Parts: sequence; C-alpha cells; structure tokens
Amino acid sequence: MSIGSLYQYYPGKEALVAAVIDRHHQELMQVVRRAMAEVASQPIEKAVRRLVAVAIEAHRIDPKLHRVLAEQIPRTGRLENVGAFNRETFALFRAYLESHSDELRAVDLGLAAFVCVTSIEALAHTAVLHRSEKLSDEAVGTFVDEATRLVVGYLQ
Repeated sequence: MSIGSLYQYYPGKEALVAAVIDRHHQELMQVVRRAMAEVASQPIEKAVRRLVAVAIEAHRIDPKLHRVLAEQIPRTGRLENVGAFNRETFALFRAYLESHSDELRAVDLGLAAFVCVTSIEALAHTAVLHRSEKLSDEAVGTFVDEATRLVVGYLQ
C-alpha cells in the first residue's frame, strides 16, 4: 500500500500508531480470554504456570513491535485503553481466584488479582524486551517455573 493510500484512512502518523496499538490490545485480550477460559477449572499451580507461559508467548510474538508500542502509548493518548485492558484482565483473574478460593490463603482477592497479573505482566514484558537471554528455548522452562513459584507462593 502506498503512503498516500494509507493516509486516506489515517489523518496522520499518530492516528496510524493509535490504530496499531488498539489492534494489538484487542489481539492480546483475545489471548488472555482464551487462556483464562482454558485454565478456569485447573488448580492454582497448573493455571498460573499456563498463564505465565501464555504471557511470555504473547510478548515473544513480535518483541520489537511490542517495544515500540509500549513507547508510543503515552504519546498517542491510549493510556485509557491500556487501563481498560488491565481492568478486564484483573477482573478475569479475580473471578478465577474466587472460584478457587479453597486453594488460597486468606487474601483480598482484588489485591491478589492486581499483584499476580501485574507481576506476571512485568516479568514477561521485562524478560522478553530487556533480558531475552532468559527466554532462550533452553531457559524458558526455568523462567516459567520460577515465575510460577513466585505467584503461587504469594497466593498460598
């Protein structure tokens, strides 16, 4: 597609970047929804392990694009969209925790959802974008094990 044709649909670079960010978040949310549905009936350790692996897989799809989008989000006014994405993810994880409360220590489920989701996201994001050697094919299993141990240890 030529640049001229592209700008028939988008008034400028910012609008184009905003559209890419929105599409990226929609795709990520589909991944999150599928993963949460997949683990709904699984025990905590197995579910957390799968969610950590999914977070890493999602970040590994196109790490360069992910890095650029993370840098551009504040510039495009899309922080509210990120907030909506986070709220939905927290709500899905909280619902999971509610249905598995018998496996948890006494904990504020809203706070626990925030701590767990934020931890998994931060670990996956940082490892993929800034410590890719930690996620080589040989090392990814160990990383998933350690992140799972962290989150499950907090919850139980």
